[in-house]
Amino acid sequence: MPEAPRQRPADHLVLASFSGHVRARPKAVFEAIDQRLRPSEGSRSSYFADDAAFLIVEQGGWWYRGEYRIVPDERGSNVEHYILNVARRMSGLGGAAARRVLRLAPVEFDRLIAGLRRELE
Repeated sequence: MPEAPRQRPADHLVLASFSGHVRARPKAVFEAIDQRLRPSEGSRSSYFADDAAFLIVEQGGWWYRGEYRIVPDERGSNVEHYILNVARRMSGLGGAAARRVLRLAPVEFDRLIAGLRRELE
């Protein structure tokens, strides 16, 4: 599995962002998200996980980049998720793929947060 770049490309556009709170320590939240998202061997998508910074990056296709940041607070962890377009241009096919991802993203993020709460709280 190739490693995703840690830094956002200069030519990026944030398409959506989400946040949710989990009453659990950041390390446990990071590990649970990493376990859910880490691609299997042989995957063509890129992935990067930095446990010291509580940052996970998944990058796939030619336009998609997803970032997860776990931010500690006094009651647990805020989970921030960003969906970025890292393509220089969005073609018709890429635009259709992006619209589908963006349409499903709120439900998928809510499902992730609910699962983390069930598992960790």
